[in-house]
Amino acid sequence: RSRGCVMADVLQYLAGFGNEFVSEALPNAVPKGQNSPQVCPYGLYAEQLSGTAFTAPRDRNMRSWFYRIRPSVMHKPFEKIDQGFLTNNYTITNPNQMRWLPFHLPSDDERVDFVQGLFTVGGAGDPCSRNGIGIHVYLCNVSMENKCFYNSDGDFLIVPQQGVLRITTEFGKMRVAPNEICVIQQGMRFSVNVEGPTRGYILEVFNDHSDFQISVQ
Repeated sequence: RSRGCVMADVLQYLAGFGNEFVSEALPNAVPKGQNSPQVCPYGLYAEQLSGTAFTAPRDRNMRSWFYRIRPSVMHKPFEKIDQGFLTNNYTITNPNQMRWLPFHLPSDDERVDFVQGLFTVGGAGDPCSRNGIGIHVYLCNVSMENKCFYNSDGDFLIVPQQGVLRITTEFGKMRVAPNEICVIQQGMRFSVNVEGPTRGYILEVFNDHSDFQISVQ
């Protein structure tokens, strides 16, 4: 983490990379000795979020158990929204030399949230074949209100360039500032809150959950 940023809100994180974690909001909310009992504590519903096929070797098997107040299938029907400038169609290419001007932040009279402000810069491969990457930028100035987003194609590696992201996921909350990164994995629902103009970069990985090797100098 960057030592230079000021923590406006203090969040506690579970330390470790690639480890097994357990957390609970109420005492003894997590069942002991079994993942999916017939009756969960507090009348909760047990659900599993699978990150790999159940046939994957144990050392590469990724799954998480949630104990929810309401089943996730009780969400309202999905509604189609404007796709904007987000795409995974990389078949049309231009052989000429090209360059891009900096992406402009939304003006004061615009209200653009994280999803509405996604712009695809380039990519390679195809999410249907589970191979390749997408490169995007995000530009927004308001928080996502009463909605969430999940990526069914791949993992998001998010790199803020301006402004702080306060991300709420099914696992908890994160505060991500410039000089920090975060990874939101495929199938995980999340919502992004911001305070003012915010901009950054996203690497989308279509392959199976990749091991991100990061070198810090």
